[in-house]
Amino acid sequence: MLKRKIRPSQEVSGPNIVVLRQRVMPNHRALLARWLEAGRCMGLCDASAFGPSPGEIDSDHVLVWVRENPDPAYLITPDGMNWLVTDWLRREPLAQLSTFEAALNFIRPVLKLTEAA
Repeated sequence: MLKRKIRPSQEVSGPNIVVLRQRVMPNHRALLARWLEAGRCMGLCDASAFGPSPGEIDSDHVLVWVRENPDPAYLITPDGMNWLVTDWLRREPLAQLSTFEAALNFIRPVLKLTEAA
């Protein structure tokens, strides 16, 4: 068996992992406003986008209210490079989608996806 001495510069450390995740950006907020306006006739009542507070990194989220309930009905959060739609009343994940537009469309399909993009 051949043994080779490893020099300090060759030592292997743990894997370098770069976590990629979506953020709620200004273009998402603009799309959210258009989607909310278009969906009022389908029961959308209100929606709010929240960014991270100082010192927090994982708090980007969107809450969606529908007329059936005074509490938020849906939560949209970044999940890595995807968007997670959660039934906020039951605290159950509903769908993981590749775009913010698709997440909104999953809740209420009121904008054409080409119009949303």
